[in-house]
Amino acid sequence: MRLAPARIAAFLQRPDPEIRAVLLYGPDEGLVRERAELVARSVCPDLKDPFRVADLTAAGLAADPARLADEAAQLSLAGGRRVVRVLGAGDALAKLFSGFLESTPGDALVVVEAGELPSRSALRRAFEAARSAVAIGCYPDRPRELAAVIRETLAAHRVSASRDAGQFLVEHLGGDRLLTRSELEKLALYAGEGGRVELEDARLSVSDTAALELDDAVMAAADGDPARVERVLGRVFQQGESPVSIIRALLRHLHRLHVLTARLARGASVDEVLRTARPPIF
Repeated sequence: MRLAPARIAAFLQRPDPEIRAVLLYGPDEGLVRERAELVARSVCPDLKDPFRVADLTAAGLAADPARLADEAAQLSLAGGRRVVRVLGAGDALAKLFSGFLESTPGDALVVVEAGELPSRSALRRAFEAARSAVAIGCYPDRPRELAAVIRETLAAHRVSASRDAGQFLVEHLGGDRLLTRSELEKLALYAGEGGRVELEDARLSVSDTAALELDDAVMAAADGDPARVERVLGRVFQQGESPVSIIRALLRHLHRLHVLTARLARGASVDEVLRTARPPIF
């Protein structure tokens, strides 16, 4: 079934015990991961517990589909309900999950993470149609939601922000929930407990973030990943970067790859090329 936005927060903290599987999908990968971990921890606080948590991948299930039901039906040796986490799911697993949701063996909570899924997605439809499952879309924070995330994260460190700093952060963050929280954690650490973030502090932090986003866009293009390029470019443009700066960054990256490849062609070893590259790669 689909969950109304107003019910999402309460559900993630205390999911209905009748729900056996949760699909989290959408363009905000950070929010997908944050919500997936939140609902999983409501069942098992320690997600590294090998007796109560099983981590599966889409590729692993494609090779061994039976493992989904096996893990869901398995009992914990230490007691307590188990969690089965599935990463990188897509429509290729729709048939598997459709069958699983009809029988739902065992009592484990299955938490599935996926990227952006259109309304016609077979995987999304399978979860929306099942009474024992929930599908939750994860989209970039709107200004009001982002302002709340900023206040909440800074307040956890007893840090406040000036009105101008808060507005600047709202305008320049929000493309990815985990990245947003990471930047706010960095700001809070800089300000110190009981400190205050001013506009200049926010500007310096976001400028660093923009550079990282630009690098991410370039790497996605070089990897030939158009979906990732589209997602990251949206955040890059949101932070004020121009198309010209993006093209220049890509050309610099490709030129560097050309130079490094030429050295390999002339007989240099990979270790030597990586060690002597300037600026350093690692």
